[in-house]
Amino acid sequence: MKNSLKPKYDMRLLFSCLFLVSFFSVFSQEETTPKIEPVVKIDSLYREDQFYFSVTYNLFTNAPTGLKQDKFSVGLSGGFLRDMPINKKRTIAIATGIGLSYQNFYQNLTISKDASGALVHGVTDYNEFVTNRFRQYLVDVPLEFRWRNSTYESYKFWRIYGGVKFSYMFSNKSVLDNGETTYKITNNPYIAKFQYGVYLATGYNTWNIYVYYGLNPLFQAVKTNEGETVGVKTINAGLIFYIL
Repeated sequence: MKNSLKPKYDMRLLFSCLFLVSFFSVFSQEETTPKIEPVVKIDSLYREDQFYFSVTYNLFTNAPTGLKQDKFSVGLSGGFLRDMPINKKRTIAIATGIGLSYQNFYQNLTISKDASGALVHGVTDYNEFVTNRFRQYLVDVPLEFRWRNSTYESYKFWRIYGGVKFSYMFSNKSVLDNGETTYKITNNPYIAKFQYGVYLATGYNTWNIYVYYGLNPLFQAVKTNEGETVGVKTINAGLIFYIL
């Protein structure tokens, strides 16, 4: 009798083991592996470091009697600015950098030489010469205070940038053709090598209005034929473009 029951118990034990194995197998298949998402870091320390390029119309202010400008006097400048935010939202910053400028002036302030070779500066009527122009080349160091409503997600924003610009004129040249003689004066010693002024740039995204006003006179210890001091200062007005 005992021998006949043993196979039955063995079969029951076998079926019980198979059932448990199948149960755990199904249970384990229902478990899902969690999906690993990449971590996206928000740049909370972004800067508005920028290359800039400007195109301006150049004007003289504080001019002596009779001085007038002719044609389009163009100015070009470009450089790089390093942005240094000073508030948590990074909407207020200080920036400085370095750049180069080319300034061209067409006017009737003539520069020639007398019989002894000394330089002569005078305000001359336009019908007394064929062409007269003055060019200068400068290294610029701007220092500006910045406000903008930018974020780390967008490069399109409103801005108001203003500051001071210090410039060193490393070269200048004037050319006067009076119909008989052409005077080419290079590196006129009476022109101020160090120049400085204030400026403002405001606009949206890439396009911005730019105005610069020179604070020191362009010429030093120069008088016209009439004995009037040449204390002209410069104004540059045009567009400035910022490129990240």
